[in-house]
Amino acid sequence: MSKIPKYRKLVKEDRILIAQWKNKGFSNKQIAGWLGRDKSTIGREIVRNNFEGKVYEPLHAQYRAEARKNKAWGAKEPLKNPKIYSYVMGQLRQGWSPEQIAGRLKLENPDDRSWWICPETIYVYIYKIKNRKLRLWEYLRRKQARRRKKGGRKSQRVRIPDRVSIHLRPKAVDKRKEVGHWEGDTLVGKYRISGIHTEYERVTSLTKMEKINRLNAEETIRAQVKIFSPFPIHLRRSDTMDNGLEMVNHKYLKDKLGMDTYFADPYSSWQRGGNENTNLWIRYYFPKGTDFAKVPDEDIKAVEWELNNRPRKRLGYKTPVEKLREYL
Repeated sequence: MSKIPKYRKLVKEDRILIAQWKNKGFSNKQIAGWLGRDKSTIGREIVRNNFEGKVYEPLHAQYRAEARKNKAWGAKEPLKNPKIYSYVMGQLRQGWSPEQIAGRLKLENPDDRSWWICPETIYVYIYKIKNRKLRLWEYLRRKQARRRKKGGRKSQRVRIPDRVSIHLRPKAVDKRKEVGHWEGDTLVGKYRISGIHTEYERVTSLTKMEKINRLNAEETIRAQVKIFSPFPIHLRRSDTMDNGLEMVNHKYLKDKLGMDTYFADPYSSWQRGGNENTNLWIRYYFPKGTDFAKVPDEDIKAVEWELNNRPRKRLGYKTPVEKLREYL
């Protein structure tokens, strides 16, 4: 039997398991035993990285942990150490990237963490305003005088016409007392060209998937109409979505299918927890980097069938398809 290491930082996969087990009612002590940790570690993690003191959501917890780590690295300012500064500058002049420098420092000093440095720390130093006269960016491969902003959807900057907040959604939806309320999102494929639009029904846990050839509003609304049209009106009452630009045509659902539409708060994926959890399962079959343009529709429907015919504890071990039949 392999020995459990004395200490290892919690990672994203740990946080996903913690959230799932807490939602099922397991204690911190039980979770700690399964992860090989002390129960105080689990308790501290939940307290430090929860959302507004109300819920522990793994994506939010991972973001909090990474932000705290980056802040700690910045506070140390390791480049004030003359030896580290000399090493970094010397390797930059030789054409090494910040990632290569940081990795080599760790490799050469495995037991002395005072020599370890984060690549981001080097980038921050290079682009500090007070260091601009040094023109250190000229040692980088791209030689960019200004840093390029990282990609990703900036949901808080997207202006969605007639957007209705999730906080105005009927309470019956929150309590799962009424069938026909869905949660929608898009899984992004390779190069951010194609993807899969996913919808999750909150009462039955039914999942629907439709491939979209382009990540735009036209393809998304086409996929949504194709998903919802076969259902009777009482099984398509509303849809709660994220704030991506591809959702701007949401009003068409109201005009065409009579569905109300709501939007979660930015960076609050836990408000669409069922859909987010389903997307994690879908990623098990289609990992990040998948080129969905090359994935046959038959494969997508096969995954959809498997998810909908798998027993769920929340449904008393019925499948989503069996639960749906109760409402047809």
